[in-house]
Amino acid sequence: MVKGKDTSKIVEALVFLLVFLLIFIPLGNSMGLKNMLNTIMQTSYRLLIDTCFFLMAICVISGALGKLLVEFGVVDVLEKLLRPLMKPIFNLPGVAALGAVMTFLSDNPAIIALAKDRNFAQYFKKYQLVSLTNFGTAFGMGLIVIAFMAGKGYGAGALVGLFGAVCGCVVSTRLMQRFTLKSYPEYDAPVEFSEVMTEDQIKMEEVKRESIFIRALNSILDGGKTGVDLGLAIVPGVLIISTAVMIMTFGPNSEVGSYTGAAYEGVAILPYLAGKISYVFEWLFGFSHPELVAFPITALGAVGAAIGLIPEFISQGFIDDNAVAVCTAIGMCWSGFLSTHTAMLDSLGYRHLISKAILAHTVGGLVAGIIAHFAWLLFAMI
Repeated sequence: MVKGKDTSKIVEALVFLLVFLLIFIPLGNSMGLKNMLNTIMQTSYRLLIDTCFFLMAICVISGALGKLLVEFGVVDVLEKLLRPLMKPIFNLPGVAALGAVMTFLSDNPAIIALAKDRNFAQYFKKYQLVSLTNFGTAFGMGLIVIAFMAGKGYGAGALVGLFGAVCGCVVSTRLMQRFTLKSYPEYDAPVEFSEVMTEDQIKMEEVKRESIFIRALNSILDGGKTGVDLGLAIVPGVLIISTAVMIMTFGPNSEVGSYTGAAYEGVAILPYLAGKISYVFEWLFGFSHPELVAFPITALGAVGAAIGLIPEFISQGFIDDNAVAVCTAIGMCWSGFLSTHTAMLDSLGYRHLISKAILAHTVGGLVAGIIAHFAWLLFAMI
């Protein structure tokens, strides 16, 4: 048995080396080894300075705002206003609106913290509780994505993208419910409290007796600290994933027509492949540049890394309001679900439904982008 494990490790190592070499040998051969390494370092550095710190600033401000909204009851009011929409649109209990608000203000895992709370989960049937992974993910980091796009001067496109993301969320959530009930009809039953992994993890803080000024100050500082943590958490994804995608998206230095080792150079592999079916992306999403396909590909793993592509797209002249609407919709709806769905469903105890959740959410994200594109065309005609 030990020999079998050793053989498996050797095979795994050889496969990894083969894939690694198949990627980097052609890149190094086209760019030159020195230029390739310099470009990787320079691109990562520029992303850190130009994008990550900007994202962290947004996270700090949105974190402080989110904490203020919670502290002074605005989130509760929003939840009550949105509650009537939950059942007819998402086939979820009204309390699910709280999950949408919390994930919009923070990130995907916030919905799992709620789902594990007994007082929250008692309103759901099993198939509905499972679909919360799709529902919450579609709103994850929504405020940050919209604020980022608006900060770049594309507020209208971002709001249209929000509409597309909500539509994609409806599709993803209901598909997940349908897939679950089809395979497990017995899940059309109330959640048993024994299946809720931890009890009362989310508790309303007791009303503090400090003055309103002190409560506001504490909320701003606590929320800002949370924003710093979130800002730091997205740095690895932005630097690693965005650099990898960019080096396969952009070509040589446009000014000199050759490789210099500067940031944002590369071998345009992804645009070449996308160009073979460019008519599909142009019709579905209105993408006029095949390079834009890098955004949804990156959003599969991390939306923070995906929006890290936007500044360079702007500088290259690839971005317009339609592209922003589509990217916002796909970015919000997918928001790195490939890297979070597995852990989220595993933590709920429904690991066997991971493939169904991923399939449903893939469809939902594509629908979000398509609806955002045609919604922008309609908005532009008004």
